[in-house]
Amino acid sequence: MNPIGGYFELELRKGEEYHKEAIRLNSGRNAFEYILRARGFKKVYLPLFTCDVMLEPINKLKLEFELYHINEHFEPLFDFNRLGDKDTFIYTNYFGINNKVVQGLVNICPNLIVDNSQAFFEMPVKEIDTFYSPRKFFGVPDGAYLYTDASLNSEFDVDKSLDRLSHLLGRIENGAEESYTFFLQNDKSLVGQPIKFMSNFTQNILKSIDYETIAKTRTDNFNCLHNALGSLNVLEFYNDEWSAPMVYPFLSYTGNLRSHLIDNKIYVSQYWPNVLEWSMSDDLEYKFAKYILPLPVDQRYGEIEMKRIIELLS
Repeated sequence: MNPIGGYFELELRKGEEYHKEAIRLNSGRNAFEYILRARGFKKVYLPLFTCDVMLEPINKLKLEFELYHINEHFEPLFDFNRLGDKDTFIYTNYFGINNKVVQGLVNICPNLIVDNSQAFFEMPVKEIDTFYSPRKFFGVPDGAYLYTDASLNSEFDVDKSLDRLSHLLGRIENGAEESYTFFLQNDKSLVGQPIKFMSNFTQNILKSIDYETIAKTRTDNFNCLHNALGSLNVLEFYNDEWSAPMVYPFLSYTGNLRSHLIDNKIYVSQYWPNVLEWSMSDDLEYKFAKYILPLPVDQRYGEIEMKRIIELLS
């Protein structure tokens, strides 16, 4: 029985989640673990160009794994005839702009898992195990969505997010720089977590979001950058049918542009530093990890901010 009266909680819009039909879990890596456990896979093929947190569930379950290369269009360089019944192949929908590659893999790759952590707004392909990490798109501390028809006969606890809010609240009160340490601490807090259901806090935040407006803003910002910087971008995208990408990936070997942007308070991440250790300097993945600049296109910004980025890179 819910209480009536008393003090107020955080006021949130009463809407619907974008992935309301998905299984709600506590992190993307745990959604990945859920699939591995439910399907009983023994070996995982995953891209060399990926985050090292993907190894966490693989090592936890003591599975074999092998890294594969991609080409300049983010397509796997792989012989799919190698896949056995207990092998799985995971593909990352990089930056949310490689849905065409995903569609192509569906027809040739058995036991495919799609990592849509960077492609929140792309809906899953029917009967293809797919997971999402909403904290890469919105101000939530944790959480994941999973589409699968495999199930684990397990009773999971519901996660609690109360101790993971410092970076979100701190950025509002004190700014990004002063709260960055809390952001790093939040990342560390997700390491080694067991599979749990999504917290009530995260789910309620995700129910309050205006997804239609956010998707349009992200797409407009992406197009603005691409129209201005596309001719300077070493990366070539397959088409212009983006579905609210996570960032605009800008690849250039000219100067130290990352430092130039950061010095001008344009904060760009590096995906992923571990790849520099896993690969050789002449590997494409090494160059991607070192030189791709993931330019912000998210819902906090508009034409003014995009023009500021363009001026710094033109």
